[in-house]
Amino acid sequence: MDIRTIKLYLHLADSLHFARTAQAMHVSPSTLSRAMQRLEDEVGVQLFQRDNRSVTLTNAGVEYRHFAELTLNEWGKLRTKIDPKQNVLRGKLNIYCSVTAAYSHLPALLDRFRREHPLVEIALTTGDAANAVNEVINNRADIAIAALPDPFPDSLYFAKIDDVPLSIIAPTFRCQVQELLTESYIPWDRLPFIVPEHGPGRKRVDSWFKSLGLIPNIYAQVSGQEAIASMVALGCGVSITPEVVINNSPVRDRIQLLTSPIDIPPFELGCCCKVKRQQEPVIDAFLKAI
Repeated sequence: MDIRTIKLYLHLADSLHFARTAQAMHVSPSTLSRAMQRLEDEVGVQLFQRDNRSVTLTNAGVEYRHFAELTLNEWGKLRTKIDPKQNVLRGKLNIYCSVTAAYSHLPALLDRFRREHPLVEIALTTGDAANAVNEVINNRADIAIAALPDPFPDSLYFAKIDDVPLSIIAPTFRCQVQELLTESYIPWDRLPFIVPEHGPGRKRVDSWFKSLGLIPNIYAQVSGQEAIASMVALGCGVSITPEVVINNSPVRDRIQLLTSPIDIPPFELGCCCKVKRQQEPVIDAFLKAI
């Protein structure tokens, strides 16, 4: 048994998907399968129940996961204790956030963290903010910058860093959407809406529609707020979007804000991680830095 195998096991115990774990841990599926087989041979019991469609933990696998988590945690403490430079934190931190958050919030967080822990390697992945929580759940990220979802999983910890207002945005130039906005009242039911595919942003939009008793004219369902802003700037429709996205968008001069007939609650933005990993030295240090 070695630490690398334990890390592979813990990731697979969470993902329950050999291909997903192999990709995330940068090994081939065959290498992962052989490592798990050797581990089961060493432990002397079956840890995973496999078939062509699914992977599940056996009862022994559940017990071994507790042992593996304790072992990995103690290993981290031991390395820190015996390191001749034990006051200098080392390691790697995988962070996931949207492109906008990489401009708006992450630089200040990383500046503070790096001043205190300059030897920690930062690995950054950007993508749709709506996927941030799942990136942590599936162990593809240690920390994610995310809007607080409702409901919030009990397995995750959330540290709030900001409130992010949302506004209705529309194109500024002459187009079919702009012509609808020049009427004596805004015909919300006829405006083409561009909405997020899923996530907290979609829930905010659906709640807004419901509060107005509106059957919306959905033009498109799009992944990523940055892409939504671009589509609005091209005259495709209107949307409800975090103001921070507009403020950091290269097309902000082609976008205007509309007055909403009802209040739109802001997002609570924060950093999330798994509760069971909260005390790991690198993750704990990052949370303290923010």
